[in-house]
Amino acid sequence: MISRSLLLRVLTMCSVLWLAACDNLNLPNTGTGPSINTRDAVPVALLVPGGSADGQQNALAQSLENAARLAISDLDGVAIDLRIYNTTGTASGAQTAAIEAVDKGAKIILGPVFAESANAAGVAVASKGVNVLAFSNNPAIAGGNVFILGQTFDNTAERLVRYAEQNGKGQIFVVNGRSVAEEVARDAITRSVSGSGATLVGATAFDLSQQAVVAAVPNIVSQVKSSGADAVFFTSGNEGAMGFLAQLLPENGLSPTVTQYVGMARLDIPPQALAQPGLQGTWFALSDPALNNRFRARYTAAYGSEPIEIAGRAYDGIAAIGALVKQGDANALSKAALTRGSGFVGVDGIFRLRNDGTNQRGLAIAQIRNNKVVVIDPAPRSFGGAGF
Repeated sequence: MISRSLLLRVLTMCSVLWLAACDNLNLPNTGTGPSINTRDAVPVALLVPGGSADGQQNALAQSLENAARLAISDLDGVAIDLRIYNTTGTASGAQTAAIEAVDKGAKIILGPVFAESANAAGVAVASKGVNVLAFSNNPAIAGGNVFILGQTFDNTAERLVRYAEQNGKGQIFVVNGRSVAEEVARDAITRSVSGSGATLVGATAFDLSQQAVVAAVPNIVSQVKSSGADAVFFTSGNEGAMGFLAQLLPENGLSPTVTQYVGMARLDIPPQALAQPGLQGTWFALSDPALNNRFRARYTAAYGSEPIEIAGRAYDGIAAIGALVKQGDANALSKAALTRGSGFVGVDGIFRLRNDGTNQRGLAIAQIRNNKVVVIDPAPRSFGGAGF
């Protein structure tokens, strides 16, 4: 089992802008990349956080490997020579593994998980022209030869802001806790609003302690009401302040039936949160649930346990590599190929990689209704249509 603490590290700590001194790549990339022979099995290095005494990280590594192998079994007419390298979950381990992998012929690197490790791996092989598809969602380490596969705050904010504007909820107020992660999410909302027809009518922040949240509630209610907002965007998740806010704000006169609540986090996690009265009617974004549920069922049938939350990123990386190699182009793994506008289809829906190393994913809009998750705007199945 993966502990909640490790999962939170994967989903938040390691994947937001918390690196105090990170050698952000932004290195030139000609777009050529390593040449491959598409008639032979393509050597792909998978860097996972195994090989240490940490059982949690070893379990995480196994789940990622399982997902990658499941993806390989789904490829049609493409042979992948998957080579597993343990990083021990450290930047130095990732650097060593990346160099060894490329020296032994790897044409692309899939992983590692943690942001500092992905950055180290990318720097280590940049001069070789080998691209890295990291499992992080930290934009700080994207660029040059490093692409991130994790869903970013900007991706989530763009989808939610656009939907709010299109549905008459374009007067937006932002409420965030004072933490690096929540401030990054706040900034993503602000950027999305400025690039849309919506209006940012106000914002407020609170310290992350139970006492501070309780004390902040009257001020939040007052500011939201005086701003004329018809939607409030929350950056907190249920593991943080959102549980308190969802209870206390309605009790103090900010009703979700009048002012639309919108969450940047997955507010259906943990499942028992769905029963909370103050979350009824709240909107949030999530990956294509039909495709994700299908993946989880197939993974469980194959391996006897459920995949961890980010295992689908390993599947998506292999799916993208396979789709490119199948075209028979010797430059299939170049930057130019990886950033094709049509993108790819993965277990969480469509996605595409951008020139700056970040990504864009097709997300659904869901609402908590009668203690259940109801998709109110499906995830797009192609780029350029509704949802983008």
